[in-house]
Amino acid sequence: MLGRDGVGCGTVSAALARAGVTVTSDVTNADVHVLVIAEALKPEDRGQLAAADRPIVTLLNKADLSGLGDGGPLARGDRRAAACRALTGVPTVPMIALLATAELDDELVSALRVLVTEPADLTSTDAFVDTGHSVRPELRRRLLAALDRFGIARAVLALGEGGDAAKVSEVLRRASQIDRVVEHIEAASAPVRYRRVRSALTELNSLAVQSGDERLAEFLSTDETVLAVMAAAVDVVETEGAAVDRGDDAAAHLRRAVHWQRYSRGPVDALHRSCGADIARGSLRLLGRTR
Repeated sequence: MLGRDGVGCGTVSAALARAGVTVTSDVTNADVHVLVIAEALKPEDRGQLAAADRPIVTLLNKADLSGLGDGGPLARGDRRAAACRALTGVPTVPMIALLATAELDDELVSALRVLVTEPADLTSTDAFVDTGHSVRPELRRRLLAALDRFGIARAVLALGEGGDAAKVSEVLRRASQIDRVVEHIEAASAPVRYRRVRSALTELNSLAVQSGDERLAEFLSTDETVLAVMAAAVDVVETEGAAVDRGDDAAAHLRRAVHWQRYSRGPVDALHRSCGADIARGSLRLLGRTR
């Protein structure tokens, strides 16, 4: 995890961990680097992008602070992220990490229900806390700490539409963009996973030859092993925007095998040449099953 002070690295780390992503502070052993920025790309951020020695994803945190108008904060966050990607060439995703880690107890949910029928002033944090309201100021401060103004508005809207506490949590998670973030991180790590699989198979093959272990040699040639490698290869090419035929009949398997065999022999780099060959190999195995 990379990022300047104040951009919310700790909250982003907690959100990713809760979403099932393994987060480490040891950047030398990370499969993917995640650079957290806020508002705009700073010179320090550009320096970290330039120094990255492995796949990297930029997260535009605090997207709810992107401003109003033109579709609202999330739409503006999307545009800022797109502009950042255009400048850097690095996948960039807006997110609101605070909402991905929000935990609302019964007292906070009750306060939000009051806000449904008795709207509060959300034009600023000071107005929300200081303007007279039946919800106690300390509860309003807790709501700001948990959700900030954008999250409060989303939660109140969900409750006003008849949602319960579970629905509010779902709405907040969706607004946080955490699922998009995880998708981008998984896509960025696809080449790393593929290379790791190929490396492991190379080592196992060498061990099988040296030891004469027939069971190990048999394992390396099973359909399950070949198809697992194919799946890892598919992840790699799809992250580059290539479409892989998902058909599951004999014609689709043959068509896919021919296409990716040709692809592997075309003007592509070593990684994609290997991926194309593995997709073709797996497709032929699937074709053999249909016969």
